[in-house]
Amino acid sequence: MKAMKRSTLATLINATLFSAVAGTSISAVAAEQETTAKKNQLEVIQVTARKRVENAQEVPVAVSALQGDSLDAYSSAGMDIRFMNAKIPSLSIESSFGRSFPRFYVRGLGNTDFDLNASQPVSLVVDEIVQENAILKGFPVFDVARVEVLRGPQGTLFGRNTPAGLVKFDTVKPSQEFEGYGSVSYGSRGAVDFEGAVGGSLTDRLSTRVSVLWQDKDDYIDNRAPGFEQKDALGGYTEQAARIQFLYEGDDFTGLLNYHARDLDGSPIPFRANTIKPGTNELVDDFENDVVYHDAASRATQQVESQGASLKLEWDLANHTVTSISGWESAEIYSRADIDGGLDTSNLPNYTGPGSTPFSSESADGIPDQDQYTQELRLSSNFAGDINYQVGVFYFDEALTIENFSYDTANNGVLNGFVSQQQDTKAWAVFGSVDYTITDDLKVTAGLRYSDDEKEFSANRTFGPLPGEAGAPLFIERDVSDDHVSWDLSANYKINDDVNWYGRIANSFRAPSLQGRILFGSEVTVADSETVTSFETGIKSDVLDGQGRVNATVFYYTMDDQQLTAVGGGANFNRLLNADKTTGYGFELDSEWVLSDELNATFNLSYNKTELKDDTLSIAAPSRLELLDPIINRQAMLDGNSLPHAPEWISNITLRYTKELAEGEFFTYADVSYRSEIDFFLYESVEFEGKPLTEVGLRAGYAWAQGDYEYEVSAFVRNLFDEQQAIGGVDFNNNTAMVNEERYIGAEFKVNFF
Repeated sequence: MKAMKRSTLATLINATLFSAVAGTSISAVAAEQETTAKKNQLEVIQVTARKRVENAQEVPVAVSALQGDSLDAYSSAGMDIRFMNAKIPSLSIESSFGRSFPRFYVRGLGNTDFDLNASQPVSLVVDEIVQENAILKGFPVFDVARVEVLRGPQGTLFGRNTPAGLVKFDTVKPSQEFEGYGSVSYGSRGAVDFEGAVGGSLTDRLSTRVSVLWQDKDDYIDNRAPGFEQKDALGGYTEQAARIQFLYEGDDFTGLLNYHARDLDGSPIPFRANTIKPGTNELVDDFENDVVYHDAASRATQQVESQGASLKLEWDLANHTVTSISGWESAEIYSRADIDGGLDTSNLPNYTGPGSTPFSSESADGIPDQDQYTQELRLSSNFAGDINYQVGVFYFDEALTIENFSYDTANNGVLNGFVSQQQDTKAWAVFGSVDYTITDDLKVTAGLRYSDDEKEFSANRTFGPLPGEAGAPLFIERDVSDDHVSWDLSANYKINDDVNWYGRIANSFRAPSLQGRILFGSEVTVADSETVTSFETGIKSDVLDGQGRVNATVFYYTMDDQQLTAVGGGANFNRLLNADKTTGYGFELDSEWVLSDELNATFNLSYNKTELKDDTLSIAAPSRLELLDPIINRQAMLDGNSLPHAPEWISNITLRYTKELAEGEFFTYADVSYRSEIDFFLYESVEFEGKPLTEVGLRAGYAWAQGDYEYEVSAFVRNLFDEQQAIGGVDFNNNTAMVNEERYIGAEFKVNFF
């Protein structure tokens, strides 16, 4: 069988590669290199963690990777980017919008802010272009070669907003070989997913690749609110995305052009009023996943359009490489929802729904216009000696318009409040990094980056939903700026041919942030720059004669002036504040095992302990909750609390079994992910502590080859045991919760062609 001749081991490795490889992308050259792996041994992974091709086991960075069949399995069921939650050590992802606006947390550091100008301490980079706005971060995952998560500050080479870490996507690039694939699946609630790609040469130097995605799911959540009954009111979406790339390969020059676009038409994540039992963190006994009680469900919608382009030019000189990367990203969104998740029951004496709602809250957020431009220019040496370096400059420019809407639900959703925000951000940086080989076994790297960041912000409230001063017209302007020198110093020591020790100290920062959601207030809040210094050390080892790989890291960090978001509490708005100090420590374990020619396994584990250290830090918390923090003047004191959405434990296990059968191959893939309990907010309460979450996935199928085609049929299930629990909350009105995705069962047919 032509394509099936590849070794069973290679199939296993590609399917379950979760090992702690260090790097941020595999270049086209590295991907084409033959590995030195023997049968029954793990392959050598070549990566470009420091933007040059290196052996992953010799790079002093803590990174986990996701690719191949494991990536396919996790993203089954039409999942958005949140499928990565708890699949990689120290990484969690959540959203209060649904399929847009993902919020990333690494080693406990993240940002719960739901306003559309929120910055995050975890950066997302797609095809070497930073995706700054949270709406850009929700672009669908398809035709992706590799996903990587770099943990710890990445402020030298990657720069902007990376004090916690970096998530990096590298899509499949064009090649001279004609190839492609197409897959279609059908699953629970009538969901249909299709994706495919085709590419090849246009001339002997120019090649192209076109990739497309289409996902559709009908509304399936019924609204049973008296007077507002509607069958199939929420839960559906239609997602379309496409990408086209052109690659030119000359003798000493390459150029890659990328254009991509997305169109989402669906409904927001369903908010569910009084879903959590008072005094517990349990869902109510009569909870139904496909039922809500909304007085505004008929008007709920979420529409996202985005597009972007990038151009990467690279010149290979005698002893240097010059790289230019230009990027443009643009997004629009309008999302409207019943935020309180219920309805006013004062005139419904016989109402039997999920408890009372003090007041209706129907609001919307929109970005009518967002444009981001980036430019990076880099010079890298290619010396054969002991010293190599790279230097570069980076420029970032974003113009962002945000609109906040409030509606009078009792008056058929008439607009009764409107605020327009404008934020213009300009940032630039110069950076450099030097690698020095002291001996054959000891190598050190030092990096330095100077960053300058400034924001111009204005908020204009035309009218507001509240009487008096809070609802009066208001215009506020605020400007902030700061600069910082980030740095890192690392060393890698080869203990023997199979074991490497590394150590790393790194410093980074996040520029000041502003928050001007003044629909329900009259204040624009500012969070000053946060800075972090991180210490980590680890071992990267190949064991059992190449049949196992164990990578382990321990770390400790201190963050000064951490930017925090006081969400809700008493009203539907955010307030920014700084904590005096935050500390975090823990460990991460990545392992990968070849158990036999037919069985491969991975086991990953992380522990993260975070703690706020500020005896004056406090926020408003609802009195109806069973609060665990000290209360002074109706304020919850936060000193000693862990960070929100920061599980202490994350673990993941995968098993991949293959068996040659007839003219093809039978395969089974199983995975189990676990994350421990989390707090939804800065304060601690019984009700808004998310319970530990364990999710199980299975995928089984049969693959065979015929001529230039490979075929695959499979069946799969996500969240096998249908574990349902609160994963987020809204606290200003009642015990409103968001719930994780229900069990999903589906089947898929896929064809690869060459």
